Amino acid sequence: MARWISCYNPPMPDLDLSPLSNALKQLEDGLAASDKNPASEIIRDGVIQRFEYSHELALKFIKRILETRHGDNVDQMAYNDLLRTAAERGYIENVEEWFAYRNARNRTSHTYDASIAAAVFASAQPFLQNARFLLQHLEHLPV
Repeated sequence: MARWISCYNPPMPDLDLSPLSNALKQLEDGLAASDKNPASEIIRDGVIQRFEYSHELALKFIKRILETRHGDNVDQMAYNDLLRTAAERGYIENVEEWFAYRNARNRTSHTYDASIAAAVFASAQPFLQNARFLLQHLEHLPV
């Protein structure tokens, strides 16, 4: 009795990118508000929170696309390997910058200090540009 091995790859399910898109828009709005009122600690803290949230969403989408489109076992990957794989596949450009975003995000989780807050805040603008690159590449994936 012959057995058939199926090589059929089902189409990738639609990827709803609206949460990431919305988060990046909120980060952008926070940065614009900060430009208008740079002395506001409340606005700065809001930008930091939006940066943290956007960073977490970006990582979730990186994991999802590597797993669903490429079959990578993301649960077994260390964080740095995950980002290196995403860079190899063209989803992010500068992996070292993403390492720095992770460090910035982790620093806000463990302690609050004005100098740390300022450093994390300074990461938000470049992160926004890099996350937009990711979003753009995810939006243009073939179905």
